[in-house]
Amino acid sequence: MSDIAVSGADGAVTGRFAGAVSDSVALVERQMRQLKRTPEQLITLTLMPAVFVIVFGFLFGSAMKVPGGMNYQEYIMAGIFVQVVLGNVGLTAMGVVTDLHNGLMDRFRSLPISRSAVLIGRTTSDVIVVAWSFLLMSVIGYAIGWRTHEGFLSMLAGFGLLLLLAFATSWLGALLGLVLRNAPAVNGVSAVIVMPMSFLSNAYIPLDGLPGWMQEIAGWNPVSAVVLASRKLFGNAAPTSADQTFPMQHPVPMALILTVALIAVAVPLATRAFEKSAAKK
Repeated sequence: MSDIAVSGADGAVTGRFAGAVSDSVALVERQMRQLKRTPEQLITLTLMPAVFVIVFGFLFGSAMKVPGGMNYQEYIMAGIFVQVVLGNVGLTAMGVVTDLHNGLMDRFRSLPISRSAVLIGRTTSDVIVVAWSFLLMSVIGYAIGWRTHEGFLSMLAGFGLLLLLAFATSWLGALLGLVLRNAPAVNGVSAVIVMPMSFLSNAYIPLDGLPGWMQEIAGWNPVSAVVLASRKLFGNAAPTSADQTFPMQHPVPMALILTVALIAVAVPLATRAFEKSAAKK
């Protein structure tokens, strides 16, 4: 009897998991269909990253000096990719707030679907939009001189790391949207997160040119680790001095650890915030 009970429990868990996956896929497809019906929204989401590549590649390329004589167009691409990923915080948060205000979340709660699937569908669809932005940016970057130099698999690993970070920032955005529930507040808080994290880092400038105390702060900025890890995987990294901070000396493992840690914190907190918002109804 105990074996039958255990088998039944395992089957129930497997069934719930399969149901959650099926519901998540259905909601991702719904989000993609919505973007297909409103192509101007997709154009808006991908136009700014393309503009970043052109502006920073052409306007700043001739003025910036990278250690080792590296091409600035190659140096800058990983930083712009990460800038787009950080912008995913506001993208997901605003999507969640919109869904809350137009009653879509309430309709989802009334359906016999997994609660986690609602947030998985939102965050995964936003990661797909980021991936599409990466494709467009890569084409433009190639046109202005960006190349990868570590092989195809290493390039895929670099994009995989960036998309993993995009997944993490989507869940952070979902958490902000569920907690703040207000568009102006979301815009303000996401800007406070994105602006210092991106500009006080190695995304756009080499850290060697910063004052000593600022180098230390920027070196421990998690964004700097992800940017440098992506550059190394793309083969676009400038030489790193021996006196750099620990994350700058070990960027790939540090980027993975920090990204997974963000996911481990943001996913359960966002799920709990969603469940609390449902309990208030």
